[in-house]
Amino acid sequence: MKRVSALPGAADPEFSAAVIAWQRAHGRHALPWQNTRDAYRVWLSEIMLQQTQVAAVLGYYARFLERFPDVCELARAPSEDVMAHWSGLGYYTRARNLHACAKRVVAEYGGVFPSDPALLAQLPGIGRSTAAAIAAFAYGARAAILDGNVKRVFARVFGVDAYPGEKKVEDALWVRAEALLPADGIESYTQGLMDLGATLCTRGTPACERCPLAQRCVALATGRTAELPVRKPKKAIPEKQAALMIVVRAGAVLLEQRAAQGIWGGLLSLPEVDGHAPLGAAPDAAAVAQAATRFGAVEEVRPLLPLTHQFTHYKLHMTPYDVVLADAIVAPPAHQWWPLSRIAEAPLPAPVKKLLGGSDRPLHKKLPIG
Repeated sequence: MKRVSALPGAADPEFSAAVIAWQRAHGRHALPWQNTRDAYRVWLSEIMLQQTQVAAVLGYYARFLERFPDVCELARAPSEDVMAHWSGLGYYTRARNLHACAKRVVAEYGGVFPSDPALLAQLPGIGRSTAAAIAAFAYGARAAILDGNVKRVFARVFGVDAYPGEKKVEDALWVRAEALLPADGIESYTQGLMDLGATLCTRGTPACERCPLAQRCVALATGRTAELPVRKPKKAIPEKQAALMIVVRAGAVLLEQRAAQGIWGGLLSLPEVDGHAPLGAAPDAAAVAQAATRFGAVEEVRPLLPLTHQFTHYKLHMTPYDVVLADAIVAPPAHQWWPLSRIAEAPLPAPVKKLLGGSDRPLHKKLPIG
């Protein structure tokens, strides 16, 4: 095994050369956001790919571009339209930041993304690593990335025996990332690091036999590919509950506009009884009926099959209730009637959209459980 310097800031031209050569021969070259210098398309892909797999992004990316072909079109679009095209992709703060970023680019830079990574990093939703990726792919800037995939590659190759998310460890990795930058070929190098982490140096079953860095990998040499990178110390995941009210009349369902901030911020959703409350005694049918009186005279309330959704920081147990009203009502403020025939177009959180129109739980097949 080739010995590498233990100093985080030590240059190693052979490292970048190996990554570049591998990427050009074996890396990914046909993704829809590749082979372009269009900063808008590069930026959009980088934001969508944050904490999301390529396979999940492909369809959203194409539909988003069809509706918002450039940053100016995105900037002047209504927020509801932006959220509707993001619905189901998750991590909705990204969509809100995406819209805010487009407006800033138009207002401050005339619709042209800056080429300086430091300026890019000041825009909403763009951190240091994402800024470097945009600058490298769109402008050929020599800037270092350090996303989750790259941290995993570095942790294994250099034998980092600490959690990469810890500040002092991450700072050292940034020093390493800057030192390893090649003098030329930054696009292939940047893409190569991403490709290695996504296709070979995967978390579960790394394909070490095909890795161009295998001869220098500390984790492989010491039999610790399963141990590195060191995992984040586990914490108990809180559990919460929510009672959702499904109010349907004349082929439309009553939806509530959620606040701009917080879980599902800016999306439409089903009205709730007490929000996302700590796990405990869940609202029963009587409590739901009382809460639903703000919509009109309640004729019947029926509990439906529950479902659970896992967020990154808590688990939500949802109990939907079919609420039958005795009279028609006008939607109260922050509420609207949405045609069930167009429910797929609604800017809904994925679990709510699944509840209302998913193939395995379509609304017209609701089954009371009590």
